[in-house]
Amino acid sequence: MLEHKHLGNGSIILCHNGAKYTAEALEQLITGLKEKGYTLVTMSELIYKDNYEMDVEGRQHQNGKDSQSAEPDSSANTSQAG
Repeated sequence: MLEHKHLGNGSIILCHNGAKYTAEALEQLITGLKEKGYTLVTMSELIYKDNYEMDVEGRQHQNGKDSQSAEPDSSANTSQAG
């Protein structure tokens, strides 16, 4: 998971609470993400609410911008330390 090609700023990681190894892997996952400079935030902190849409991959883009090239503006919250 820590080397997944889609892991990046704003990624949402789904962990199934009923899965056999989730509890065992969680501490290692959290530690690894923090070591890479990521900050874990709640969903309500992560999702842009005003003037944004989400594409089929779960990436958020400002309304009216090309979803292939648009990046959230610099004033939007991020989940990775700079």
